[in-house]
Amino acid sequence: MDLKKLLDIKYPILQGGMAHIAKGEFAGAVSSAGGLGIIGSGGMDTYELRENIRALRNITDNPFGVNLMMLRPDIDELIKVLLEEDVKIITVGAGTYEKFADKFISKNIKVLPVVSSPIQIKRYEALEPIAFIAEGLEAGGHIGQMTTITLIPQAIAQTKRPIIAAGGIASGREIFAAEVLGASGVQIGTGFLFTKECPIHENYKKLLLKSNSSKVTVIGNINGIPMRVLKNKMTREYQKLERNNSTLELENFTLGRLKKAVIEGDVENGSVMTGLSVGSFNSIISVKEYIEKLMSEYKEIKNEYKNKR
Repeated sequence: MDLKKLLDIKYPILQGGMAHIAKGEFAGAVSSAGGLGIIGSGGMDTYELRENIRALRNITDNPFGVNLMMLRPDIDELIKVLLEEDVKIITVGAGTYEKFADKFISKNIKVLPVVSSPIQIKRYEALEPIAFIAEGLEAGGHIGQMTTITLIPQAIAQTKRPIIAAGGIASGREIFAAEVLGASGVQIGTGFLFTKECPIHENYKKLLLKSNSSKVTVIGNINGIPMRVLKNKMTREYQKLERNNSTLELENFTLGRLKKAVIEGDVENGSVMTGLSVGSFNSIISVKEYIEKLMSEYKEIKNEYKNKR
C-alpha cells in the first residue's frame, strides 16, 4: 500500500519522535512541509504532551503522530491524553502495546511500531499495526544490532505491511536506496537536527556541524542498552564505569544526560545523540528547505538510475 495515501501525507518522510527534541512546533513544521511530524513524548508529562499536541494543531491541520515509550510507568495516563486529543497516528517503541491494541483499533488509530529486528515484527503482527519502522544501527540514540541495509529486506520478508526504513538516512540518495531495498518510506532523525525549527540548544547544533562519523561512538553495549552518541567527557566517563559498575549504577549515571545537552547546552557532560549521517551536513536550513532538498535529490538520483539502465 502507498504510504502517502495510508498516512495522508505529501511525501513518504517521517520525522523521528526524539525525546526532549521533537516538540509540537517542530513536528508541526515537518507536517506543514508535507512530511509526518512526530511529537516525542519522552521527557513530557501528561500536561506537556497535551500542550504540545495543541501547539502543533495551531500550526497545521495536516496529519501528525506521537511517539510513545511503552515501558514508561505513566503510559496509561499518556495514552488517555492521546485518546482525549483524538491523535490518529502513534509510533511505539521500548516495549509492547499489546495491552492497548484493541483500544487503538476501535478508535481507528494507526500504530507504527519501531523495530530493530525481524523477530520483533513477528511479535507485533497479531496486534494489527498499520506499518513498521525498521531502524538500523546507523541511527542515533538507542539502537539495535542490525544495519539498515540488512534489516530492511529481512523485515519485508516477515510481513505484507509497509516497511519504513530508518537509520543513517539523511539525503535523497539514501531515500532512493531505501526504495530499492523495498521500503515504502523513510524516517529521519539526525537530518532534522540540522534545521532552524529544531529546538535543540545552539551549542548542540554547533557541535553537530563540526562533527563527522569518526566523532561518534556507542555506549551501553555491556549492559545491553546500546546508544549512539557523540564522543565527549560523558562518554569517556561512562565507558570507564562500564567496566566496573552494575547496570543500575550506569542507568543512574545517564539520567538527565540528554536533557542536559538538548536544553542546557552542556555538550561535554550531556548525551549528544546523533546518527552516523552527522557528517553529511554543513549548514542549518529550514524544515521546508530540507524536505524539498530531500525530494529533489531523490528524484535526481532516481532519474540518473533510470538513464543508466
